[in-house]
Order: sequence, then C-alpha cells, then structure tokens
Amino acid sequence: MKKLLTVLFILLINASPIKAEDANEIKRIVIGNQDAKISIIAYESLTCSHCANFHINVLPDLKKEFIDTGIAKIEFRHFPLDIAAFNASKIAQCNNDGGSDILNSLYLNQPKWIKGKTIEEVNENLKKFLKSEGFQFDFNKCTTDKNIEDFVLNDRIEGVKKFKVNATPTIIINDKKFEKSLNYKNLKKTLEKLI
Repeated sequence: MKKLLTVLFILLINASPIKAEDANEIKRIVIGNQDAKISIIAYESLTCSHCANFHINVLPDLKKEFIDTGIAKIEFRHFPLDIAAFNASKIAQCNNDGGSDILNSLYLNQPKWIKGKTIEEVNENLKKFLKSEGFQFDFNKCTTDKNIEDFVLNDRIEGVKKFKVNATPTIIINDKKFEKSLNYKNLKKTLEKLI
C-alpha cells in the first residue's frame, strides 16, 4: 500500500496542468441543472467505502429533493487515495459524456471489483466487472491516456489547494467546505438554509 501511495504521489508531482483544448474533450461528471442556485462538489475516491456509502445512502434522497427539482447540481471530482481508485477514476472519465452511470455503478458495486492483493488483480476484477455491467471501452487505452490522467490528478491538486481536502468524501457547497458529519439530515439542513 505504501508503494502504491508513493507512485500516486510521484504522479501528482508530475501532473501537467490541463490546457483549455484538452479540458473541453473531458467532461465533468455532473448531475442536475447547470444553472442551479446551489452548487455541490463531491471530492471522492472510488475505493473509499465512505464515498460508496454516500452514493448508496445519501445521494438518492439528495437527488430526489434537491437535484431533480432543479434546486441543486452536484459535480463529482476525483480524489484518488490509491492506484486502484486512480485507475477507476480514469475509467469513469474515459469516453464520458458527463453522465454518472459508470461512476454510480462503480460505487454501488464496490465490493465486486476492489478485491485483489496486487494492482494487477484489482485491474482484472475491474475489467471483468465493467464487462459484466455492459460498459465497453479499451481498458488499457483509458488507463494510459495522459489527458485523462492529468484531468484526474488536477482534480486532486485543486481540491487540496483550493478547499484543503484531506479526506474523502469531502463536500463543498457553494464554494464552502461542509464540515458536519455527512448524512442526509445534516446535508438537508444546510441546503435548506441556502434556498
């Protein structure tokens, strides 16, 4: 694990800032009305069980009451905590139209693909899972695409610099860090004050 974190740290140091033309090719994963009054950013790591819990137990109510009604939008940003999460983030962004289908599937089925003693085993489980779910793309091409890699790493860098993100999930509401315990009740109270 230490070795994987070291590799991720080296990648972070060497990440190139995304150029405007590259950023246009890679779309953010966003759900909700782009012009919503409330903007939520979720910094997440795809191997984080607390992030999966957010997608399973908080996001459905948040979507029903605030996102589907046009009051809020949520944008998912990458904050990979290990190489497996880094690869999964690249997959979630690869050939992405800005939708959240792959991202949600990865969180809702996290135990099916994050098992393995080596990164190679985890990658193999990830490939098998994605195929079983009907997602089709070139795994190796997606995980080695430099633009996608930089896009994911720049999310993490920006999270640390701009919002002092140091754990996942971290929720930002209208550019302010949500500091309470992350459950729907607390989130709803905060959002209702902003309506």
